[in-house]
Amino acid sequence: MTSFATVLDMGFYERFRWAEGQFEDRDYRGAARTLEALLEDLEREPEEAGHPLTDVRLLLARAYYHSAQLRRAEAELRIIVQRDPVEHYARLMLGRTLQRQARHDEAAPHLRIAAALAGDFPEE
Repeated sequence: MTSFATVLDMGFYERFRWAEGQFEDRDYRGAARTLEALLEDLEREPEEAGHPLTDVRLLLARAYYHSAQLRRAEAELRIIVQRDPVEHYARLMLGRTLQRQARHDEAAPHLRIAAALAGDFPEE
Protein backbone atom coordinates (compact mmCIF):
# COMPACT_ATOMS: atom_id res chain seq x y z
CA MET A 1 0.00 0.00 0.00
CA THR A 2 1.34 3.41 -0.97
CA SER A 3 1.49 6.03 1.77
CA PHE A 4 0.00 9.50 1.31
CA ALA A 5 3.48 11.00 1.71
CA THR A 6 4.67 8.88 -1.23
CA VAL A 7 1.74 10.09 -3.32
CA LEU A 8 2.64 13.69 -2.51
CA ASP A 9 6.13 13.07 -3.90
CA MET A 10 4.70 12.08 -7.29
CA GLY A 11 4.45 14.47 -10.21
CA PHE A 12 1.21 16.33 -10.88
CA TYR A 13 0.03 14.01 -13.65
CA GLU A 14 0.84 10.87 -11.64
CA ARG A 15 -1.05 12.25 -8.65
CA PHE A 16 -4.07 12.99 -10.82
CA ARG A 17 -3.98 9.46 -12.23
CA TRP A 18 -3.60 8.08 -8.69
CA ALA A 19 -6.70 10.01 -7.62
CA GLU A 20 -8.59 8.68 -10.65
CA GLY A 21 -7.68 5.17 -9.52
CA GLN A 22 -8.88 5.88 -6.00
CA PHE A 23 -12.14 7.20 -7.42
CA GLU A 24 -12.57 4.13 -9.62
CA ASP A 25 -11.97 1.97 -6.53
CA ARG A 26 -14.74 3.94 -4.79
CA ASP A 27 -12.29 5.43 -2.30
CA TYR A 28 -13.97 8.80 -2.67
CA ARG A 29 -12.57 10.31 0.51
CA GLY A 30 -9.06 9.17 -0.41
CA ALA A 31 -9.46 10.64 -3.88
CA ALA A 32 -10.68 13.92 -2.38
CA ARG A 33 -7.69 14.07 -0.05
CA THR A 34 -5.26 13.46 -2.94
CA LEU A 35 -7.02 16.00 -5.18
CA GLU A 36 -7.20 18.67 -2.47
CA ALA A 37 -3.43 18.50 -2.03
CA LEU A 38 -2.88 18.41 -5.79
CA LEU A 39 -5.13 21.42 -6.38
CA GLU A 40 -3.35 23.38 -3.67
CA ASP A 41 0.01 22.65 -5.30
CA LEU A 42 -1.26 23.40 -8.81
CA GLU A 43 -2.68 26.75 -7.72
CA ARG A 44 0.77 27.65 -6.38
CA GLU A 45 2.47 26.54 -9.61
CA PRO A 46 -0.12 26.80 -12.41
CA GLU A 47 2.54 26.84 -15.15
CA GLU A 48 3.50 23.29 -14.10
CA ALA A 49 0.00 21.92 -14.54
CA GLY A 50 -0.20 19.17 -17.12
CA HIS A 51 -3.93 18.90 -16.53
CA PRO A 52 -6.27 21.87 -16.65
CA LEU A 53 -7.46 22.80 -13.19
CA THR A 54 -11.02 22.18 -14.38
CA ASP A 55 -10.29 18.46 -14.68
CA VAL A 56 -8.90 18.36 -11.15
CA ARG A 57 -11.80 20.38 -9.72
CA LEU A 58 -14.38 18.28 -11.53
CA LEU A 59 -12.98 15.01 -10.22
CA LEU A 60 -12.71 16.58 -6.77
CA ALA A 61 -16.37 17.65 -6.95
CA ARG A 62 -17.36 14.14 -8.00
CA ALA A 63 -15.40 12.66 -5.09
CA TYR A 64 -17.12 15.06 -2.70
CA TYR A 65 -20.53 14.25 -4.20
CA HIS A 66 -20.06 10.50 -3.88
CA SER A 67 -18.83 10.83 -0.30
CA ALA A 68 -21.86 13.00 0.59
CA GLN A 69 -19.80 16.15 1.11
CA LEU A 70 -22.39 18.12 -0.82
CA ARG A 71 -21.46 21.65 0.28
CA ARG A 72 -17.87 21.05 -0.79
CA ALA A 73 -19.02 19.57 -4.09
CA GLU A 74 -21.23 22.59 -4.65
CA ALA A 75 -18.37 25.01 -3.95
CA GLU A 76 -16.06 23.33 -6.48
CA LEU A 77 -18.80 23.11 -9.10
CA ARG A 78 -19.69 26.78 -8.69
CA ILE A 79 -16.04 27.70 -9.31
CA ILE A 80 -16.02 25.62 -12.50
CA VAL A 81 -19.31 27.07 -13.76
CA GLN A 82 -18.19 30.60 -12.97
CA ARG A 83 -15.00 30.12 -14.99
CA ASP A 84 -16.59 28.07 -17.78
CA PRO A 85 -20.35 28.66 -18.01
CA VAL A 86 -20.78 26.10 -20.80
CA GLU A 87 -19.13 23.20 -18.93
CA HIS A 88 -22.05 20.80 -19.38
CA TYR A 89 -21.12 18.13 -16.84
CA ALA A 90 -20.36 20.68 -14.10
CA ARG A 91 -23.79 22.24 -14.68
CA LEU A 92 -25.47 18.86 -14.48
CA MET A 93 -23.58 17.90 -11.33
CA LEU A 94 -24.32 21.26 -9.71
CA GLY A 95 -28.03 20.75 -10.39
CA ARG A 96 -27.92 17.22 -8.98
CA THR A 97 -25.92 18.35 -5.95
CA LEU A 98 -28.48 21.05 -5.20
CA GLN A 99 -31.30 18.51 -5.64
CA ARG A 100 -29.67 16.18 -3.10
CA GLN A 101 -29.74 19.10 -0.66
CA ALA A 102 -33.47 19.59 -1.36
CA ARG A 103 -32.74 22.92 -3.06
CA HIS A 104 -34.87 22.16 -6.11
CA ASP A 105 -35.58 25.77 -7.11
CA GLU A 106 -31.84 26.50 -7.25
CA ALA A 107 -31.17 23.25 -9.12
CA ALA A 108 -33.71 23.81 -11.90
CA PRO A 109 -31.86 26.47 -13.94
CA HIS A 110 -28.62 24.48 -13.85
CA LEU A 111 -30.38 21.34 -15.00
CA ARG A 112 -32.12 23.24 -17.82
CA ILE A 113 -28.82 24.74 -18.98
CA ALA A 114 -27.11 21.34 -18.81
CA ALA A 115 -29.91 19.81 -20.90
CA ALA A 116 -29.69 22.61 -23.46
CA LEU A 117 -25.90 22.27 -23.68
CA ALA A 118 -26.33 18.53 -24.26
CA GLY A 119 -28.98 19.18 -26.93
CA ASP A 120 -31.75 17.58 -24.86
CA PHE A 121 -34.73 19.77 -25.66
CA PRO A 122 -38.24 18.90 -24.42
CA GLU A 123 -40.59 17.66 -27.10
CA GLU A 124 -43.56 19.88 -27.70
